[in-house]
Amino acid sequence: MKARYKRMMFIVVGLAGVGVAATLVLSALQSNINHFFSPTEVVANQAPKDRTFRLGGLVEVGSVQREDDGLTVHFNVTDNAEIVTVTYTGILPDLFREGEGVVAQGKLGSGGVFQADEVLAKHDETYMPPEVADALEKAEAKQATAPQEGI
Repeated sequence: MKARYKRMMFIVVGLAGVGVAATLVLSALQSNINHFFSPTEVVANQAPKDRTFRLGGLVEVGSVQREDDGLTVHFNVTDNAEIVTVTYTGILPDLFREGEGVVAQGKLGSGGVFQADEVLAKHDETYMPPEVADALEKAEAKQATAPQEGI
């Protein structure tokens, strides 16, 4: 076997190995990506039914209900256009409040209820997650351009 042929085989095998490694890394990363959806997108069935994703918006004032077990909480998340009901079992962050920004991570359950595994709240009074701020701006713009009833 000539040296040139051996070098060519070494390069081909090396490139194939790099390709397989890159494919494995990308598939592992893809399964761990959690996409962000606003309540408007969830109501429009744009969110996946069988995958974990993040839902963000404002906690609707007057919607927080706690069950007798002390850990299960039901609340509504809104982007000022649509509302999604969220159920969470666990300890809520200290900064969780009605009317404030929140990001919940979980899956969409039966009846359109979002089953949260994790709830994140803003960390100070001036911060809002960029995804939540963008979703609120889009919802407000959509409402402003929609025809108003009764006019």
